[in-house]
Amino acid sequence: MILYIVRHGETDWNKMHKVQGRTDIPLNDYGRRLAEETAEGMREIPIDLGFTSPLLRAKETAQIILEGRDIPLYDEERIQEISFGRYEGLYCGGENRDPDSEAFNRFFNDTGNYIPPEDAETIPQLYERTGSFLREISARADLADKNILVSTHGAAMTSLLNRIRGNLSVEHFWKDEVPPNCSVTMVEIKDGKAQILKEGMIFYKEKVKKWKTV
Repeated sequence: MILYIVRHGETDWNKMHKVQGRTDIPLNDYGRRLAEETAEGMREIPIDLGFTSPLLRAKETAQIILEGRDIPLYDEERIQEISFGRYEGLYCGGENRDPDSEAFNRFFNDTGNYIPPEDAETIPQLYERTGSFLREISARADLADKNILVSTHGAAMTSLLNRIRGNLSVEHFWKDEVPPNCSVTMVEIKDGKAQILKEGMIFYKEKVKKWKTV
């Protein structure tokens, strides 16, 4: 089994440094272009099926990548983005930073001391649900010889990759940084064991700016 795990394309909230989480924000035109170029770059890669977060930005990314192919695409709630509760909608960077942004930004720059709001999700909870998805597909005999697209989000993708690396640390969650929009990581699952073959593949020409909280 080969997984092609992709983070969704850019949204307006990405561009404005607003916290998204479960808030259902669509791709912007630039994000669609990134997905289109990724689709072109992956054109010769055979894909048998796909799983996508039900959130619009991930689903649209998967649909663009698979456009023109007769490939089933399934919604999978376990790979949707982490919930940030009341922090969602905050401006957490640039000149318009909200007062609560300092507390939220610990999620990126001091993750071990990040305290999610009561209506949000914890990183261990994120590890658990994304891990459940990974364990389930790894054990499915009917998928053993399939190539699978997995369209997800920055934190959810990091959670999946950290589990494959054997790192379930909260403090070092971002050790390998936030995956860029529309970056693709190739994972092989054989005899129930997963390993990363190629990480952070980029199929577009533009240089996407990394998320900054200052």
